[in-house]
Amino acid sequence: MAITGKQVRQLRSMANNLKPTVIVGKEGVTANILKQVNEGLEAHELIKVSVLCETGSQAAEAGREIADQAEAELVQVIGKRVVLYRETTRDDIEKIQLVK
Repeated sequence: MAITGKQVRQLRSMANNLKPTVIVGKEGVTANILKQVNEGLEAHELIKVSVLCETGSQAAEAGREIADQAEAELVQVIGKRVVLYRETTRDDIEKIQLVK
């Protein structure tokens, strides 16, 4: 699912107030991290991940890896923070209405 530029801007503004829900440590992207990301995306659709690393390029690399493995959209990478989006399959939560 590819998201448009307008949708990216919408999601970035929504993620502005989010606190990181997942922290990727020095071990990198592990099965436990992916489990936490998948649970967060199913519950909230939009999450922020903090990557503990030396440089922002390492955070971008980790963000792309997480997005690929979690089948999510990489919305934004700023410094050591990564924002991910994936539409949930749950019906019991309010879904994010993306602009067309």
